[in-house]
Amino acid sequence: MPSVGPGVFELKDQDESTWYRVMYLAKVMGVIYVLHCFEKDTNRTSRRDLETAGKRLQEVKAEIVQEKARLRKGESRGSH
Repeated sequence: MPSVGPGVFELKDQDESTWYRVMYLAKVMGVIYVLHCFEKDTNRTSRRDLETAGKRLQEVKAEIVQEKARLRKGESRGSH
């Protein structure tokens, strides 16, 4: 879903009355991040749902940067 961000994908399923959507970030450092899950009854994804997923994507990216920094510090301590 380029409208949310790079690496974001969407799963869709439906029953008789509604559509179910899951927006997720492809596997990063061995983890698949689910950004947003929701039901909808129209063809379009609402701006609010896109913004929710986008905000969570930014939070995940910040968390990944922190985790990588933490791992680098741990590696550098172990190598000296």
